[in-house]
Amino acid sequence: MERVTVDVVSDIVCPWCYLGKARLELAIAEVQDEVGVDVNWRPYQLNPDHPPEGVDHQNDLISKLGGKDAVERAHETLTALGKEVGINYNFEAIKIGPNTLDAHRLLHWAMMENRNIQDRVANALFKANFEEGRNIGDHGVLLDIAEQAGLDRKLIENLLKGDADKDTVRSEIDAARTMGVTGVPFMIIDGQYAISGAQTPDVLIGALRDIAALKAEARKAMN
Repeated sequence: MERVTVDVVSDIVCPWCYLGKARLELAIAEVQDEVGVDVNWRPYQLNPDHPPEGVDHQNDLISKLGGKDAVERAHETLTALGKEVGINYNFEAIKIGPNTLDAHRLLHWAMMENRNIQDRVANALFKANFEEGRNIGDHGVLLDIAEQAGLDRKLIENLLKGDADKDTVRSEIDAARTMGVTGVPFMIIDGQYAISGAQTPDVLIGALRDIAALKAEARKAMN
């Protein structure tokens, strides 16, 4: 069985990223007997200038999307798409638009443990923000998520108090922008094939199968 790596560039406050994660998981489940898939969560910030305490989410969104009607239309679309993949978006519950730098630091530390823990943290962050309306810029929320995912709460608390790995996360974000990533989710498969946006499971299934087949052919050609 061929293995492929999917680097998902995303931001926790991006609703399309949450949708993309769920769709990717459906695709991976469909090809699990044919292709092994390793997923890494890579950082991106849609709102890098938000202060540490965050902003009023609803007002910020109305300003960005051009009015309340536009926000409601976007939320209706996402709510319907989310239900198809088991996501219960609760946009009204989101009060704070956080700065996600610390959430990305937590994902970075989780990855240093292993991919499974990083995936658990990613799931919990998305769920906390989009379904529970919790402020994922708040250290208490991040510590609860870290502990539930199997990380050492005291260690994470000490790391969050300082500037550990802030430059690392920012450098990754800068690298993504240099590569041409202007919107998320953005998936990079095996470091060379790019998929932009929250594509449907069938598109992702086809991509995973095609890339695995290319790898198999290249391997045969080398023998």
